[in-house]
Order: sequence, then C-alpha cells, then structure tokens
Amino acid sequence: SYRPAFEDRRARLVGDNVTIQIVENVTASQKSSSTVDRTSEVSAGVTALPFTSKTFTDKLGVGANSGNAFSGKGGTESANTFTGSITATVVDVLPNGHLVITGEKQIGVNQNVDVLRFSGTVDPRALQPGSIVNSTQVANVRVESRGRGAQNEAQAMGWLGRFFNTVTPF
Repeated sequence: SYRPAFEDRRARLVGDNVTIQIVENVTASQKSSSTVDRTSEVSAGVTALPFTSKTFTDKLGVGANSGNAFSGKGGTESANTFTGSITATVVDVLPNGHLVITGEKQIGVNQNVDVLRFSGTVDPRALQPGSIVNSTQVANVRVESRGRGAQNEAQAMGWLGRFFNTVTPF
C-alpha cells in the first residue's frame, strides 16, 4: 500500500475510510381515480306457439335489467428527509477505479439501538479532501435505518392482531 508523501490522503484502496455526508430528500405522490358505469337491458317475447291460445302467449314476455356502478379513489404521499454522516470502508475497487463502500453505525440509548447502514459506489474524483463525499455523489446508494428495542416493539402490531388482519375479509 504505497502512498506518496506529497499526495492528498484520499481513499483509493480497499480498507480505506470514506466519510459520507448523508443529505437525502425523497418525495413521492400518487393519486388515482376511476369510475365505471354500465347498464344493460334485455327483453324477449313469444308471439305464437303451436297448439296454444293467443292469451297464453301474450303472458310469456321475458325481460331483465342490469346495472353496475363503481367509483373509486385512492392516493398516497410519502416524504422522507434523512441527514447525518457515516464513515464507510472501501470493500472493493472496480476496474474503472470507482470505490465500492459499505458502512454501519449503531447508536444505543436506553435499551434501544438504532442501526444505520450505508452502501454504494463512489467515483474517487468526487472525494473532497479528507475523503468526504456527499451522498448525492454516490451511485447505487442504499440507506437503511432500523431500530431495535422496546420503542421499536411498541410501534409494531402484535402477532395476534396481524393474524386477525389476514383472516378477516373486511
């Protein structure tokens, strides 16, 4: 792992560290509506049958009406803002010189643990002095934030509630 004395110490080898300034804003919105209205009518009548009287055949009229109407609307919105920093390690150097990085940070407070995982591919030319890069300059980013502990368990539905939600049709 040769490093020249007068070169800026930016990450470029497996095992080097890169600090990522995470600034991610994701906003999504989807709205839909549909309306279906269908009406149909069928009628039939018999005017004559052999060996029957006209008064009998006048009573053999058949008719049917059908109607179907549907109206539905739906929408979803999501807005996520994520800021912070994490130091990741170079786990691979691609043939084009790009750095594959991955890192994990665990923060524990009062029996709760928040885990932050970050991975992606960095062009070494995007690195600032000190091997710092903004998350917007990282390709194939994967940011995962999960919590473990009593607080996370309190936000999750219990197993019996999940069971009844799957077997109840309404």
